[in-house]
Amino acid sequence: MPPMVAARKTHRPPGVDRGVRVEELSRYGESVGGVVCPPVRPWGDSTAFGEPGDRYQGPTWNDTSPPTIPWPKPIVSVTPEGRTRLKAFDQFVVKLHSRCNLACDYCYVYELQDTGWRERPRTMPEAVRERLLERIAEHVRQHRPSHVQVALHGGEPLLAGRDVIARFSAAARRVVAAAGAEAEIVLQTNGVLLDEPTLETLLRQGIRVGVSLDGDERSHDRHRRGPAGGRHRGSHARVTAGLARLTGPRYRHLFAGLLCVVDPAAGDAADVFDALVDHAPPAVDFLLPYGSWDHPAPGAGSGAYGRWLCAAFDRWWASGRPTRVRLFESIMAECQYGAGSSSEVIGTLPAAAVVVESDGSITWAGSLNAVADGAAQTGGTIFSHSFDAVLSLPGAPEHGVAALCRTCRECPLVTVCGAGLRAHRHGRGRGFANPSVYCRDLSLLIRHIQTRVKGS
Repeated sequence: MPPMVAARKTHRPPGVDRGVRVEELSRYGESVGGVVCPPVRPWGDSTAFGEPGDRYQGPTWNDTSPPTIPWPKPIVSVTPEGRTRLKAFDQFVVKLHSRCNLACDYCYVYELQDTGWRERPRTMPEAVRERLLERIAEHVRQHRPSHVQVALHGGEPLLAGRDVIARFSAAARRVVAAAGAEAEIVLQTNGVLLDEPTLETLLRQGIRVGVSLDGDERSHDRHRRGPAGGRHRGSHARVTAGLARLTGPRYRHLFAGLLCVVDPAAGDAADVFDALVDHAPPAVDFLLPYGSWDHPAPGAGSGAYGRWLCAAFDRWWASGRPTRVRLFESIMAECQYGAGSSSEVIGTLPAAAVVVESDGSITWAGSLNAVADGAAQTGGTIFSHSFDAVLSLPGAPEHGVAALCRTCRECPLVTVCGAGLRAHRHGRGRGFANPSVYCRDLSLLIRHIQTRVKGS
């Protein structure tokens, strides 16, 4: 990817990844041009994924695609031991509606360890929405980013209704602009409610849309069923009908991409990839099911997920890379240049994202719902804490190689893998001081990509 920031050469503390911005050295807004989503270029073109030494962390939430605007590196502070902590957010994940119209059996909101959703309002109340925008503006004025991303999430955000979505999105752009930045609004949906009136609302508001689709009908309907009263009813037909409307000429430019949860038992990787590409997405992202050592997804750590992803990579590679695949491109960028990852599953930099629930609670990544009830909670709300105050809480996550367990620190793949998603490391009585429960799978995929790229 093109360089995002004009970096200053300076001494860095021991153990700090090259290219990470330290708070004292630089600030947001030092864009040098270019876009985050360039056309896919032949591997070997040094501008395709960044020059050697350029490391950045793009938006990593489930919008399935990096934004179409330049994105800076995260601001971090660094301890003498080389542990990094995030100092500012530029991605605000807004749980506009806390319920869903599907009953996916792997859902990290309703089906894992956390039960907090039961006590939250279905739709984010107006008072919460107003206070949230005040907090975002406060954070923007404090840190002066050039851009922020507001991701409408759920549950199923479209259940909030067209009027709520339109009013909140317009207000978000207005408030962020008044604070001195530009807001990109994205929405992640299961696709069932993508009818013409809804798409018209999204069009008027300029909201980019990511859709969750797990491949062909057999693979998708294995898990993505519902609503809750009809768990045996698949959703594939309804989702693809919504996708057909989204990908029509009038709305096509709103299509951000597809999000696919990997299940080696659900279908052949090549068939799943082909089914996704049939919709001509601008980007695809593959997710490993959320889980931990104490509560693993079926088959986690067996190598089955790694072999499936290797097969999907081979299909993508052999077919001429017809779409961007964030996980694969992130690994390629890390392997070739150490150029940084746009996926929270790969690399050692933190994702500059924060989640705000429908009741105003501020939480860390939703993947922590796989760890324990309340594990994602910061203890703060938008009424009691600013976003800066949340980042200063004792429980704020630490990142970087120095924050990992000894097994990971001594692994030759650590700067690429970064020990994977934080939630995937938890358990066995050691907290997060473990390799990923998907360690074997990630190792298989990274080594496979290294071999294929080197061989070509």
